[in-house]
Amino acid sequence: MAFRKAMKGAVLVGGGAVATVFALSQLSQYRKKHSHLVSVEASECKPLQMHRSLPTREHQLQALQQTSEFDVLIIGGGATGSGCALDAVSRGLKTALVERDDFSSGTSSRSTKLIHGGVRYLQKAIMKLDFDQYRMVKEALHERANLLEIAPHLSSPLPIMLPVYKWWQLPYYWVGIKLYDLVAGSQCLKSSYVLSKSKALELFPMLQKDRLVGAIVYYDGQHNDARMNLAIALTAARYGAAIANYTEVMHLLKKTDPNSGKSHVCGARCRDVLTGQEFDVNAKCVINATGPFTDSVRKMDDQEVLNICQPSAGVHIVMPGYYSPDNMGLLDPSTSDGRVIFFLPWQKMTIAGTTDTATEVTHHPIPTEEDINFILTEVRNYLSCDVEVRRGDVLAAWSGIRPLVTDPNSKDTQSISRNHVVHVSDSGLVTIAGGKWTTYRSMAEDTIDAAVKAHGLKAGPCKTSGLLLQGAEGWSPTLYIRLVQDYGLESEVAQHLSNTFGDKAFEVAKLAQVTGKRWPIVGKRLVSEFPYIESEIEYGIQEYACTAVDMIARRTRLAFLNVQAADEALPRIIEIMGKRLKWSEQKKKEQLEEAKKFLYYEMGYKARSEQLTDRSEITLSPRDIERYKKRFHMFDKEGKGFITILDVQRVLESINFQINESALHEILTEVDLNKNGQVELNEFLQLMTAIQKGSISGSRLAVLMKAAEENICRREVISVDRSGGGLHPGRPRIGKEISRFDCLFLSYMNWTLDPILPNLPTPFLCLSKLS
Repeated sequence: MAFRKAMKGAVLVGGGAVATVFALSQLSQYRKKHSHLVSVEASECKPLQMHRSLPTREHQLQALQQTSEFDVLIIGGGATGSGCALDAVSRGLKTALVERDDFSSGTSSRSTKLIHGGVRYLQKAIMKLDFDQYRMVKEALHERANLLEIAPHLSSPLPIMLPVYKWWQLPYYWVGIKLYDLVAGSQCLKSSYVLSKSKALELFPMLQKDRLVGAIVYYDGQHNDARMNLAIALTAARYGAAIANYTEVMHLLKKTDPNSGKSHVCGARCRDVLTGQEFDVNAKCVINATGPFTDSVRKMDDQEVLNICQPSAGVHIVMPGYYSPDNMGLLDPSTSDGRVIFFLPWQKMTIAGTTDTATEVTHHPIPTEEDINFILTEVRNYLSCDVEVRRGDVLAAWSGIRPLVTDPNSKDTQSISRNHVVHVSDSGLVTIAGGKWTTYRSMAEDTIDAAVKAHGLKAGPCKTSGLLLQGAEGWSPTLYIRLVQDYGLESEVAQHLSNTFGDKAFEVAKLAQVTGKRWPIVGKRLVSEFPYIESEIEYGIQEYACTAVDMIARRTRLAFLNVQAADEALPRIIEIMGKRLKWSEQKKKEQLEEAKKFLYYEMGYKARSEQLTDRSEITLSPRDIERYKKRFHMFDKEGKGFITILDVQRVLESINFQINESALHEILTEVDLNKNGQVELNEFLQLMTAIQKGSISGSRLAVLMKAAEENICRREVISVDRSGGGLHPGRPRIGKEISRFDCLFLSYMNWTLDPILPNLPTPFLCLSKLS
């Protein structure tokens, strides 16, 4: 045993030495390359000039149609395509970019939200002495530092805990993480450190404590991926690139060289998806940066070309913020099937993922119940048994397609490339594929280098390293204080605007409407529990948002945080967009249907709704069935076997509480499984079964009926005088006394009775204890 440990130690030390040598050699090569580019091409550099105002989408389409010839035309508006546009235009190239859907509508908005080098890749590089893996990690760590520098409002360092449950793993993982710091060199965010069991539980109290030995904490970056992608695209537009979303490439344009007789790609036939208008965009070089759709564009160039994309689906889920600390992530380095799972705080929620399964390329990937349950099972393994991990707490789920590729430049075309691949076809089409979010900038640099070389373009050196993205220049961590002081925004809203728009947050604040309240003065929220405000919709249209889905998924992140909240916000979002974009009533209806379809299939609403159906099995004990029948019959006084809105209203009136009919209709519709306008006893028992199993949480009808039952049986009263005063102006007037039921239900319906709620018994307010 001792010998085996010694051998492991020797391998690790040797690996560390090799990694150090690699790091020094790579640093030397980088410096040589950089100094060479500066000395040879500095004379061709032109000072960068950024437009103060962003051109409208209409102006961008005109530029695409009226420009005689661009230097480069980029197909794809994800992170890589947008990065290519920014790299090209910053070098002085006349640049165009078209995207069939919205910017970041594909894989780039469906990531784990991490900016990282890849701890597991470094492990493989050292154990297998794989130089390519090491180089990929080194490059990613350099790009991680660059992203944190150029967009500090959208990114930040995040400590990630690696819990250890076996003594021998503690030195093993410690050495591996220290090597990760070592490879990062001067760009190491913060030094990793070891925690004792007690300290680990103090920082991550939800952690499974049985058999816990200790933990190791290291640092990586985290970002708002869709907003980061958008910032890259908008920055390119401000520097002069002609970019347009909802512009589809129908086919590639080609011309024949009279000397060689060979055909060359010289542009693309495009179609405005919103109007149907078609036009040609001519360019000296066309770049294919379409991620999972790489092969479809390559086949436009050559029908006989072999596929190189090997798509893999990665599913993530979002759970309430109480599942993780506010500023500490968790890494499961070895799941039950050998994969890696991250468990991270994000936007005050908790994100968990990802899976890695082969899939077909599709525009609308759907998260499966199997993948959602796999993630939940792995989460349960690492969280304390005191924390009940419920299926009903999955607020959103999505699937992203990772475009793994084989290298067409390699002799072995069957092996998956671990890094990105740049390929130039015989007709001059430049394809960039593979890679990862973190390395988008270096991928773009390699792509434009290849385009310049293949097509003889006159361009300066790459300038994107250290080039600030839109919103970064005037941003500081305290900028939100000025928003609060100057505009009267809520502190939470101001922080959100600062961390989303950077120094452009003032433009959003100027559009905010007066609330009519004492505080906040401006900034009407779209939904009460999230800091998104209505003026973001106005501003989102200036950022090329064209549909309601653009707003809920990428300008705001509501769809990724809580599908029900996004669904609730849709009518107001469509109302604002419709007024600004002059939508007809029919157009508004179509937008609502499309957005609901998006939430239902792509954001996990379907999987969530299937937890309670008219086929759900009732597995309650006989005692529980009798208890719930008694509760149900308090509403069904006539013994009809079902309850309607009138039945609920009658009970509420008997305890002096009123709620409008439309709200009651929504509450009953959630449980009306056969959609006949009433809730039957069987449906109610199916609901209570799902709540007991944890498949459903936060059912408004269950809360209402339980609270009403308690109120009728024993109406306990709390005097308002105990709170130190009456209700605030604008809140419902319900007399000088308010019952526990009133407090609970009003708070659940999003009326804030903050002076009174602290006096309520804690168990009564726990929405999870519905049975």
